[in-house]
Amino acid sequence: MPPVSRSHLVLIPSYNTGDRVVEVVRAAAQRWLPVWVVVDGSTDGTTEALQTLAACEPGLRVIALPSNQGKGAAMLAGLEAALAAGYTHALAMDADGQHAVAQIPDFMALSEMQPEAMILGLPVFGAEAPPVRVYGRRICNLWTNIETLWHGIGDALFGYRVYPIAALVGIMRRSRWMRRFDFDAEAATRMAWQGVPAVNLLSPVTYFTPLQGGISHFRYLRDNLLLIWMHLRLLAEFILRLPAVIAYRIGNGRRAPVISSRR
Repeated sequence: MPPVSRSHLVLIPSYNTGDRVVEVVRAAAQRWLPVWVVVDGSTDGTTEALQTLAACEPGLRVIALPSNQGKGAAMLAGLEAALAAGYTHALAMDADGQHAVAQIPDFMALSEMQPEAMILGLPVFGAEAPPVRVYGRRICNLWTNIETLWHGIGDALFGYRVYPIAALVGIMRRSRWMRRFDFDAEAATRMAWQGVPAVNLLSPVTYFTPLQGGISHFRYLRDNLLLIWMHLRLLAEFILRLPAVIAYRIGNGRRAPVISSRR
């Protein structure tokens, strides 16, 4: 029987991920409860499949959005509901099976020991990972480090991470952005600006081919343009915030720790 937490939950946004999301939810529920899934306007029948699964397991909850609104919007819907239900931390993970489900207890344990921090997965890529995805993200990571003066965000785009819910919801309520693919990088940056410490946990990543059931909604032109626009906005705001960011970095000069998983 997995531990049932009253403070930490697993939150999985999903959009047309097919049978993979059901497998991920089942596996996650074997290691931690509660598990909540936000179905972001899926049209592939997974809403019904997940609702059937949840009917048999009180630790599972499905939040179905009426239309596709983007990853960040789905996350916000889940975070708002979690905050209203009294939860303090949410472990975000993808529905496509890329994230190592076996590490859920490790993420949660670190968060329970350091509840003020965001616990950020630091991806360890296998040989099957597309080089353009592995090397291309280094550009985003460079700009994120500049925008936070090397706060310690190991990988800005890796969505396997634990957030303090109240801090992130407060940030998102004040912003019209962070609703689509820009969510992960901007959330980490703005949390850093708020002085939320970062702890990095090494985490293996599995890329599945289409023949293996792998599904990706990443669109190179559209989403890279979105990231460019995001960094332009963040850089402009960073300049205005620079004195405060420098003061924080001077007062908190240690590098964010990188922790190896026990699993």
